Amino acid sequence: MPLPLEALLFLLLVITAVAVANIRDLFAAAMLTGMFSLLSAGLFVLMDAVDVAFTEAAVGAGISTVLILATLALTRTYEDQQPFRVLPLVVVLVTGGALLVGTVDMPAYGDPAAPIHQHVAPGYIAGTINDFGIPNIVTAVLGSYRGLDTLGETAVIFTAAVGVLLLLGGRRGREESAEMAPSSPPPEESALDPDEDEPGADESDESETEAA
Repeated sequence: MPLPLEALLFLLLVITAVAVANIRDLFAAAMLTGMFSLLSAGLFVLMDAVDVAFTEAAVGAGISTVLILATLALTRTYEDQQPFRVLPLVVVLVTGGALLVGTVDMPAYGDPAAPIHQHVAPGYIAGTINDFGIPNIVTAVLGSYRGLDTLGETAVIFTAAVGVLLLLGGRRGREESAEMAPSSPPPEESALDPDEDEPGADESDESETEAA
């Protein structure tokens, strides 16, 4: 039996996530994060969640990657080695276990008798034309049925973009101020040559000689 494409994409997601967690090169980590989002979008397409795949590809693989690369201008190239901590690992394991337990009562993957195929999906399909007059179901879901969700995602990305621009602008302003600031004047040199004697030194020497 050939390996399902969904399983292959999921395996690539796990490999990419492990690579992102262990790599120290921040640029490579940013690019791998974009690849992770792109693989997730492909997995969502295979699971017939085209609207989610569209959002993941645009936001995760596109805008988020650009923002991360822009933020790298404010950081170093490599990540400092952090000490191993047990608490974050425990939190991740507990959260992952809770998510796995929550999937026990879910319908089987691809089950045509699942509630979403009996109630939600038919309403979306019928309402796309009857309620909105839009021929594309994905557009109707993103812009109407999930309009508030799409608005929230747009607000998050806009806020992140503004934050990155403010950080970049603040750093650029400090660099320009440092360049425009007048350099400290060099220390004033003594008007006298160190090899020359102070004024009056010869006269005082002559007076002492005559007195003697």
